[in-house]
Amino acid sequence: MQDLIRKAMLDGVELRQQCTESLLKPLTDAADMMVECLQSGGKILACGNGGSAADAQHFVAELVNRFEINRRALAAISLTNDASVMTSIANDFEFNAVFSRQVEALGRDGDVLFAISTSGDSPNVLRAIDEAVPLKMSSIALTGRDGGKMGVHDGVAVHINIPHASTARVQEMHITCLHILCTLIDEKMFGG
Repeated sequence: MQDLIRKAMLDGVELRQQCTESLLKPLTDAADMMVECLQSGGKILACGNGGSAADAQHFVAELVNRFEINRRALAAISLTNDASVMTSIANDFEFNAVFSRQVEALGRDGDVLFAISTSGDSPNVLRAIDEAVPLKMSSIALTGRDGGKMGVHDGVAVHINIPHASTARVQEMHITCLHILCTLIDEKMFGG
């Protein structure tokens, strides 16, 4: 058991070291895009499935409430929160439309879609990106492995990728990326 613990910890440390330089530009670009959106009166829509749904909700909570400093609330919506909306869309259309229908309803020119998927291949998240394009929304993809279809999607302006095969290690780094984005947004908008 202790060997399993050591391996998980050391794999996480190694992945952080591997990603430190490669994530500098995409994280900076994503934060800049989100800040521009928020300062222009736009909002951030976040989506994902399973653990990525929890990450979308976590990120939105940090923006709407606060992260490490007290500051005004920031406009963000998690598309994973409303069970009635999601189940009605899944029932009346299909599960692959649960995020794209919400983007259609809530997204506006200048808003940002924050699309999270450890595989980069989640069909419902890809459909949300497709829906964001004609609305003139910018999309940021947070992925793992090789980035999947999201990593090469024409509608994705910024791709933040964690190149690792383990979903657990990818999700651990996704949380780190979310916290870094919150720090950058607070710093750029409120000076720390």
